[in-house]
Amino acid sequence: MGTLKDKKVLIIGDRDGIPGPAIEECIKTVEGAEVVFSSTECFV
Repeated sequence: MGTLKDKKVLIIGDRDGIPGPAIEECIKTVEGAEVVFSSTECFV
């Protein structure tokens, strides 16, 4: 995930797919990446 290094990240997860907090935990492993918004939505 070198493309996210030193970037600000906006996360929109899916209730029936991958939730926002799960994606956020993965992003936390990238050096310098900053999560500025994380949410889980229901797309019906």
